Amino acid sequence: MRTKLQIFKIVAKLLSFTKASEQLFLSQPAISKSIKNLERDFKTTLFVRKRNSIKLTAEGKSFLVYANKILAIYDEMEEKFLHKKDDLPSFISFGVSTTLTHYIIPKVVAKFRTQFPQTKFNIISNNSENIENLILNEEINFGITEGTSKNPKLQFEKFIKDEIVLVTNANNHIFNKGIINTETLQTIPMIGREKGSGTKAVISNALSNHNIKSLNYVVAFNSTEAIKNYLYNSDHFAFVSIHSISNDLINNKLKIIDIKDFSIERWFYFVNRTGYLSNTFEYFKKYIRNNYNF
Repeated sequence: MRTKLQIFKIVAKLLSFTKASEQLFLSQPAISKSIKNLERDFKTTLFVRKRNSIKLTAEGKSFLVYANKILAIYDEMEEKFLHKKDDLPSFISFGVSTTLTHYIIPKVVAKFRTQFPQTKFNIISNNSENIENLILNEEINFGITEGTSKNPKLQFEKFIKDEIVLVTNANNHIFNKGIINTETLQTIPMIGREKGSGTKAVISNALSNHNIKSLNYVVAFNSTEAIKNYLYNSDHFAFVSIHSISNDLINNKLKIIDIKDFSIERWFYFVNRTGYLSNTFEYFKKYIRNNYNF
């Protein structure tokens, strides 16, 4: 039953038998058969099947709520009785904010897989707000985000410190001294992140603390990589994580512009539902802490 519910949960999330089969490493006929068996066992229709798409029925949406609760109980039982200190599960799914996805987590997971090849991963990359919602909706159990929220249903634990710096194309010679003041900052053309971005929220808070109401944003992107690719081809400016530009500084593609009496520091956080206990999570947190900067 647990396997059927896990398959149903993934299909309900992706709304695609094909994508679910790819993620779960199962054949599409096996996915379809599992869903049909669930519908037969519970005498209900979980999905409306159209020619090129599927969607949850009203009963399917209700069924998903129960499936999430049952799978959460299964996880707790395994953590309590099966997963010992050195016995890792065969599958780990968690969410990561986009900055961490691109620049920190891949090398950690790659190293982990060389040591524990039996463990497969599903890593969901999105902005911090969406990762938090996935955790609250019990679609994933934990994640790593940029900053925190005040939601009492979530608990946060510091991971690593980060600095957000102002950068521009290395060939941009507008500010040859490499430093500007906050008045100038408010006039230059800026590239920003989308609503819901943890980076955007941290920048907004820092600006507010310095009584800066707004910047001259001209374009918004939903990833740091998109912002950097824009900067390679323009003389505009952007705030980005220092972790994201180490190679760009070495290769003389971007440069940092200092801002007088102004800096932005933040933390990346492990986040999970309040009260969620997991030996796997605790072990994986420790592993990431010890290996993120190798």
